[in-house]
Order: sequence, then structure tokens, then C-alpha cells
Amino acid sequence: QVQLVESGGGLVQPGGSLRLSCAASTSIFSIVVMGWYRQTPGKQRELVARITKGGSTNYADSVKGRFTISRDNAKNTLYLQMNSLKPEDTAVYYCTAGASNSYWGQGTQVTVSS
Repeated sequence: QVQLVESGGGLVQPGGSLRLSCAASTSIFSIVVMGWYRQTPGKQRELVARITKGGSTNYADSVKGRFTISRDNAKNTLYLQMNSLKPEDTAVYYCTAGASNSYWGQGTQVTVSS
């Protein structure tokens, strides 16, 4: 069982930056895939970015070049650096762990607004 706790969300102006963190309750060294998803009211959750144990990454087209996913196995933490934020990035962001997204965090709200 892995518990995930996200932090770092908040209100930011368009063009600003935020860094989300996801702290795991156990070692993430052996977790094959970890990722970030987001959801807005009335829409399905969508993949934002994923990272494998080996460090390979993939991103949604809408965030490529602006967001960077990374993992620190020593700290059991997953990160999402978000730059050049846009109003359409407003959502609840969720951290996941496992190849089948077996584990989810509770989510952290990101609001991009002037």
C-alpha cells in the first residue's frame, strides 16, 4: 500500500510558475511508473505527465515545453514543475503511482487567474 500526499498548489497569475510535490509513504525506487493527472469540473481526468523508474518521460501536448516531471527516489517524492501557466491549466492535480495507476493522492488545487 502506498499513500501519496500532494502539495504546492495555489493561486498564480498567468505566466507564473508553481512546483507540485507528491510525497510517498514508502520507497518509490521500485515503482515502475509515476505520474500527474488533472481534472476540471465536468471533465474526465487527463494525463499531464508520466515518468518511469528509468527516468523516461512523456507529456500531454498541452503542457510540453512548459511542465517538467521529475522524481527523487532518495526523498520518495515526485515533482511537477509548471512554468508559463495558463488559465486553462486550472484544475485539481493528482499524483499517481504504479503502472496501472493503482494509487492516487487526494489532489491539490491549482488556479491560474489574474
